[in-house]
Amino acid sequence: MTQPWTVGVEQEFLLVDPESRRPAACAAEVARHAGDLLDVQRELTPYQIEVATPVCHTSAELAEQVLLGRTHLADAARAASCRLLAAGVPPVGTAGPPPGSSDDPRYRLVEHSHRRLLGGQGVCGLHVHVGVPDRDTAVRVSNALRPWLPTLLALSANSPVEQAADTGYASWRSIVWSRWPVGGPPPHLDSAEHYDHLVRTLLQTEVVLDVNMVYWDVRPSSHVPTVEVRVADIPQTAHEVVVIAELVRAFTRTAGTAAESPERVDDVLLRAAYWRAARDGVDGLGADPRTGRLLPARDLAAELVAYCADALRDAGSLEAVEDHLEWLRANGSGAARQRRAFGASPDARDLVDLLLAETVADGRARLPWTTHRTGGVR
Repeated sequence: MTQPWTVGVEQEFLLVDPESRRPAACAAEVARHAGDLLDVQRELTPYQIEVATPVCHTSAELAEQVLLGRTHLADAARAASCRLLAAGVPPVGTAGPPPGSSDDPRYRLVEHSHRRLLGGQGVCGLHVHVGVPDRDTAVRVSNALRPWLPTLLALSANSPVEQAADTGYASWRSIVWSRWPVGGPPPHLDSAEHYDHLVRTLLQTEVVLDVNMVYWDVRPSSHVPTVEVRVADIPQTAHEVVVIAELVRAFTRTAGTAAESPERVDDVLLRAAYWRAARDGVDGLGADPRTGRLLPARDLAAELVAYCADALRDAGSLEAVEDHLEWLRANGSGAARQRRAFGASPDARDLVDLLLAETVADGRARLPWTTHRTGGVR
């Protein structure tokens, strides 16, 4: 990814048993069935699998690749006698630690270093990569995005139910993930050199074992000119994946070319806004870390869209993103939809079945970027 403002995503999924609906430790077999057609990777636990899109230049290309990744992995999961699930945490059972002794040397090393912290860390997110001109631009974008990270988290929240119980949080994944010593919002950075210095120090102190364990929700790449945004839960639907990715890409372009310096927000207020977003999602109130005020989270989302409206319009995505905000008002976030399904049935397995269907549904009716089978872009 060498061109500015290109985009790619990594989607993390759970693998579940079709009978019990509990996480199934079959990532190795799913990866084998998936083959080399797409960029498929195993994750921290054997209950998870990941697929990455190639570098995409247009919204339509990204939408096609997101759908392709889901359908391809779903087919591979079926071949491995399990199912592909798009949820931030497993609604039934738990994903981790792996049964017995893991044969993954890196996992054993992390387990030795971070110990019981690994319990329940089989959680799934969405990572968005955007091409930027250079690493200093990536740092500039990271600083500018900090106050908006809670809003992106609220928009994507899709993990309210764990072990067949409502956690009380819209994004329980983000609470679980915050246990890592280097996770959550990144610090305000002075430069790419400042970022590199922090990472070197973290490695020297063995707080992280390698650069891949720098789990901040925004981070510049160490080897290519990109910025990675990792704050989101994995959304239920392909449509929601593309909306989040297009928002991140548009923000990156807007902030990366802005004349003014990014606004600095207080770390304490930012952490507080994270917690509020994780608890209430986009359907409740959000804390604005710039002011400390409580506002409807949807109003903050609308402000975020307005900030990068020109870049969204240039990408042909503004109408679709605005339509999605209206759709959320009527239908609720992923977390709200999970709760409705969970409340409608005493059996959490019914919720899993809904999520399984949403994961692989043909989203073309709700993906205005995708191509008709007869050609042409909607």
